[in-house]
Amino acid sequence: MSGREILHKIKVKAGFTSMTQDTGKGKCKMSGKQITHGFQLIKGKSNHAMEDYVVAQFRQLRDKDLGLFGIFDGHLGHDVADYLQVHLFDNILKEPEFWTETERSIRKAYNVTDSTILEKVVELGRGGSTAVTAILINGQKLVVANVGDSRAVLCKNGVAKQLSVDHEPSMERQYIEDRGGFVSNRPGDVPRVDGQLAVARAFGDRSLKKHLSSEPDVEVQMIDDGTEFLILASDGLWKVMTNQEAVDAIKNTKDAQSAARHLAEEAVSRKSKDDISCIVVRFH
Repeated sequence: MSGREILHKIKVKAGFTSMTQDTGKGKCKMSGKQITHGFQLIKGKSNHAMEDYVVAQFRQLRDKDLGLFGIFDGHLGHDVADYLQVHLFDNILKEPEFWTETERSIRKAYNVTDSTILEKVVELGRGGSTAVTAILINGQKLVVANVGDSRAVLCKNGVAKQLSVDHEPSMERQYIEDRGGFVSNRPGDVPRVDGQLAVARAFGDRSLKKHLSSEPDVEVQMIDDGTEFLILASDGLWKVMTNQEAVDAIKNTKDAQSAARHLAEEAVSRKSKDDISCIVVRFH
């Protein structure tokens, strides 16, 4: 077995994964509730290698049960997304105020991680990555953060609720222009920062960093009896499905892995050409 194959097996066992097509699941009992998760990745139609990475794992820390879920969608190469899947959650949990100032700690860890990525440009290249992360604490408190256009959607009493913010260049034009950049609007194309990147916030992207933010939006949601499941997915899914369509498609699928697979395959059937990565977390 090659060194690369051994490394992949270690990553999969730890809850990190990226392949042409990969799937997995897990479960944990938190506060008397059986929490389950499943994930699915499908490579898109592009000629480059798969650029999505997924983290889906349960961890116990300081006698607290944690669910750690994240999707990292790389661009101009996959090295930054790969780095994030290994290091971002550890950087968040190492923050000394994580348990008392969770939102603040996540924002700080996102920014510290981005600074480290920029310092490692020779090693990681000049590409970048979006991210959406969700931390479930004792099955009761869910903290979602994101930069870019990967999205978190919660299903509560059958209704979809978006917990993340799609950081589109057109929505953050003023910020970009105030820092000396511009947003292009070419016919037949989406708005892009400096005519290049289709998101206004991302990790890495050294050449655009003066005009690009890595500040996350953070949302806290308490998990109650009406909270059914969470979907995290890259834009390969959301380009072809609305939030409510995604929720409706899996609301009767009790197995989280089957639900994630169904969403990814539905996106392919709707002609999504992008890499597709999806995590479903069920709270009951």
